[in-house]
Amino acid sequence: MKMFSVSHKTAFVVDHCPYMAESCRQQVECDVLTKSRGQGMIPLAPVSKSLWTCAVECSMEYCRILYDVYPLKKLINYIVSDSEFHILNSWRQEDQSTHELMSALAAVGPPNPQEDPECCSVLHGLVAAVESLCKITEYQHEARTTLMDTADRVANRGRIICLTNAKSDTHVRMLEDCVQETILEQNKMAAGSDRLMPIQQCELVLVHIFPQGEDTLVSDRPKKEVSSLLTSEVHSVRAGRHLATKLNILVQQHFDLASTTITNIPMKEEQHANTSANYDVELLHHRDAHLEFFKSGDLHMAGSTSRDSGLKETVTLKWCTPRTNSVELHYCTGAYRISPTDVNSRPSSCLTNFLLNGRSVLLEQPRKSGSKVISHMLSSHGGEIFLHVLNSTRSTLEDPPSISEGCGGRVTDYRITDFGEFMRENRLTPVPESPDTEASGKPPAERAKAQLERYTRYWPMIISQTTIFNMQAVVPLANLIVKESLSEEDLLTCQKTVYNLVDMERKNDPLPISTVGSRGKGPKRDEQYRIMWNELETLVKTHVAGSERHQRVLDCIIACRSKPPEEEERKKRGRKREDKEDKAEKSINKDSEDKSWQESERLKGVVERVKEEQGESEVIKDSPDSPEPLNKKPRLEEIQLPEKAKGPVSLLTMWTNRITVANSRKHQEFAGRISSVNNKAELYQHLKDENGDVVVFDFVSTVNRMDLHENGKATR
Repeated sequence: MKMFSVSHKTAFVVDHCPYMAESCRQQVECDVLTKSRGQGMIPLAPVSKSLWTCAVECSMEYCRILYDVYPLKKLINYIVSDSEFHILNSWRQEDQSTHELMSALAAVGPPNPQEDPECCSVLHGLVAAVESLCKITEYQHEARTTLMDTADRVANRGRIICLTNAKSDTHVRMLEDCVQETILEQNKMAAGSDRLMPIQQCELVLVHIFPQGEDTLVSDRPKKEVSSLLTSEVHSVRAGRHLATKLNILVQQHFDLASTTITNIPMKEEQHANTSANYDVELLHHRDAHLEFFKSGDLHMAGSTSRDSGLKETVTLKWCTPRTNSVELHYCTGAYRISPTDVNSRPSSCLTNFLLNGRSVLLEQPRKSGSKVISHMLSSHGGEIFLHVLNSTRSTLEDPPSISEGCGGRVTDYRITDFGEFMRENRLTPVPESPDTEASGKPPAERAKAQLERYTRYWPMIISQTTIFNMQAVVPLANLIVKESLSEEDLLTCQKTVYNLVDMERKNDPLPISTVGSRGKGPKRDEQYRIMWNELETLVKTHVAGSERHQRVLDCIIACRSKPPEEEERKKRGRKREDKEDKAEKSINKDSEDKSWQESERLKGVVERVKEEQGESEVIKDSPDSPEPLNKKPRLEEIQLPEKAKGPVSLLTMWTNRITVANSRKHQEFAGRISSVNNKAELYQHLKDENGDVVVFDFVSTVNRMDLHENGKATR
């Protein structure tokens, strides 16, 4: 069946009423001879275009881009509306050119400000546009002739673009109602005529133009469906460059075009012939020229925003030197006509002339790193310039990639076996029509879609992204939870599976956790089970709305995950005690943390030697030559050691104390230390007389003749 889209026929309706002669208030400087002007010359005042001139220029630019990219089968019918309508061309292919339209517009002339505005209306042009859409084009007639008995199956769709200055939103709705009524009337007439075709779909695009500096009286409105035959959208745009940008975006939307900016084009400067500068040229073409690169994500998008037009996207490609001749053959996957966005600029003109002289230019994708990728080529054929798409990705002639390679390149651990099992469980089979099938409420196709939706609510594609689907213990629950309803037996099976997982956690069994991309041995055992429980809870939550038993399975999982309060308190106390012990150990080892393992071994050897010496000392004390033991033998607990430092005793302190005790057993204790108070003894305490006065004498001679008596007094 031959079909025609909405873009096959486009009717332009431009308002030619007196109010379109108003200035757009965007000034254009005409005095360009500022430096060479003489002293007596008066500078030229700037001028501004009228709303009519802006509408004509922008609509002609719309037509030029369309004719450049689609020289055939995309037709435009241009209509001017004032007190009556003026059709400037027909649907015939020979009338489709900007030269014909500009000649006809020159004959119409600008709007007359003196004309009565009550007699002028854009409605005349809209009615004529609907009548024109009902006419059969050459391509539609050819399709009807070829199909013969199925001529009524040839579609008749079209688009109306109206450039006017509306008064209000109410005025816009009135225009839409007029178009809707006219379509219904023309369809009735076309039903009984062989030369007309009923309109099956019509798109109305109303562009409200208003001068610079004024507030708009019409609000923007996105596309909405007025009826089954008519859709409408409204754009409120300032005249001048804003209107040109809006129509440039509309032509891309209406005919599926895309933008490419060629950067770093070397051009010689006119003022300095020996120097060159780099320029950019924007081209429009069919969107399919970037199709392969949109899929692979290799395109670098450069977005520029405008207050009126929103977001305008363009793909940046870099001029590649060296250039090639057209004689060289390149493996191309497509060729698309191009149209410069600014056809009158010097960079666009130079690039066009360069290509029309038989040269070809390779274009590469700008990349910050890596080798350059040449993806496109500009070349002319028969006086028309084409953008060629070079093969920069996998060739269609090669074998298709295996699934193990993965769409992401490095991703290879897909659940291929599980996916095969998934396809076997969801095979479609023909079902005969029967009363039971109709009584069930849902047709088989809908039930199949519902089952497929349940099975895919949670289905990880990569092995490393799941834990429960890699465990045989979870298989019974995973197979049952996707069912639309669960029986009591299914519920018991699911609960038993959960209890088995709890038992596995109690036994501290290992889990199949993927360690891809992680350092070391991966997460700890407690963390592994936490990940497993979270994923299991996520799986069940996606099906919890199925029935009450699904909710009971979820409640069972939540109950098994939570710990009793006394156990939690016991764990807290255990953690606190462990923290205290850790702090004590850290404090004990604080003084010796800088000593090596060899130093510790050396200290152990010293302690052992001390023990041996203690044994030897006991043997010596038992010998006949050893002195008699004192009546008051100091013991370890009786030895008053230096004041202990706060905190635990270090290994060095323990060793020093032990050595001190051992040495104290090898000699007779000093009498002054025995009778001392707090390890402090008063020296020469008996050198005082009975009255307490100090006796002065010759200390050296006295000590030489001093005898020690039992009472400890010194006498001459």
